[in-house]
Amino acid sequence: MSQELGASTAPLPPAVSVRDLHVTFSGGGKTIRAVNGVSLDVSPGEAVALIGESGSGKSVTLRALMRLHPPRRTTMTGQIRVDGHEVPALDKRALARLRGGTIAMVFQEPLLALDPVYTVGQQIIECIRTHRKVSKTEARALALKALEAVRIPSPERRLAAYPHEMSGGMRQRAMIALALSARPKILLADEPTTALDATVQIQVLILLRELQRELGLSIVFVTHDIGAAVEIADRVAVMYGGRIVEEGPIRTLLRDARHPYTIALLQSRQHGMDRGQRLQTIGGAPPDLSALPPGCTFAPRCAHARPACLAEVPRAVALGGGHQVSCVLAEAPAISECAA
Repeated sequence: MSQELGASTAPLPPAVSVRDLHVTFSGGGKTIRAVNGVSLDVSPGEAVALIGESGSGKSVTLRALMRLHPPRRTTMTGQIRVDGHEVPALDKRALARLRGGTIAMVFQEPLLALDPVYTVGQQIIECIRTHRKVSKTEARALALKALEAVRIPSPERRLAAYPHEMSGGMRQRAMIALALSARPKILLADEPTTALDATVQIQVLILLRELQRELGLSIVFVTHDIGAAVEIADRVAVMYGGRIVEEGPIRTLLRDARHPYTIALLQSRQHGMDRGQRLQTIGGAPPDLSALPPGCTFAPRCAHARPACLAEVPRAVALGGGHQVSCVLAEAPAISECAA
């Protein structure tokens, strides 16, 4: 049916909106600047991947969306809005309703995330009854449906199983079922396939993509594996030194990456290499987050660094089509030399 005359065609507000997020940790006489001015939007029904090396700030950013960092030694500034809620301003009760009910997380190691003294069914039922007004019998039926939705074999039997009685792949599926049991709008996934073998990894990635499309979920997916990002993401944000250095549609970054760090990540993959060919690596070491340099954090490892790179943090340059990059070489033809 055609839209009525005068009906609004304005885009929906972001499911997740982050503006100038800074996260620092204090302890041992040091201040660790883990996230340094991250801004990011995730649209309803969109899957966004945060990629980068260990220590780049991906998981810290993800956990900040649910305020999971220990408050006594964590300082957070900036704006975090989840489904219209200002997360930093929420009290404990409102935050508890948000977690699980609106936004949920799948952790990297489900054996540590799931409680070992309760069955998988008991944990899913508890989550359902916390966020939905249903009886225990109804909650059990919904828990069974949740396990069926994530394609766990013999779901009735798995309801009564403890986490240690399940394989790694089944535990991860159970963790996804738990996260989705209260029907959240946003799913956060913190490297959920890292501890799995290659065959199970691809099964979990395909499952997440199918569930995202079926349920209309927004997904923020943390990974260091560009191959995993290709399978799950519509858009990618590349992080380094606690900052987003490049962002854009996944196909655009694969075809036309502009930041030297993004290009180096792509070149360090094994995919497409001939047998015996030496794998390209990124020289140097990640930055010390307790003593960040004044300019571009990648400059000490970048073969194309210029004096301007060391002077100040590069501004984000919009290249069109949702593609932006924070690099002084972004608009220069010389950047193409990095990909050669």
